[in-house]
Amino acid sequence: MLHINLRDGEKVVINGAVLRSVGRAEIVVENTAAILRGRDVMTPEEANSPARRLYLACMLAYLDPANLSQYQDQILALFGDFMDAVEAPEAKAHCISFATHVAQCDFYRALNDCRALIAYESQVLERLAPADAA
Repeated sequence: MLHINLRDGEKVVINGAVLRSVGRAEIVVENTAAILRGRDVMTPEEANSPARRLYLACMLAYLDPANLSQYQDQILALFGDFMDAVEAPEAKAHCISFATHVAQCDFYRALNDCRALIAYESQVLERLAPADAA
């Protein structure tokens, strides 16, 4: 049993359906379901980097298991390119964990690894960005 507390206006996706609370709400989920809080949902427009595209494909595999093979193909293509670009041992460890979870079709846990990869990618891109001229 899973208890989810929502603030007024907060969104949650349950098995692909987007729900928005009106007022504070508590939802009790009594069986297995694909659940993501609104803050964990990524739109295609937000998937503007390799790690974010990987997250989006993984999120869609989690929320839309009817089209799983399509998303798995996307994940494999994106993952290979991302893994080749990663250098830091900690990021490689997240990649390995991500791949393990995807192989087990545990996309919810794979999303957690993807969040770490997004953070890693952001740090790398910040370091590579040219400093603004003063």
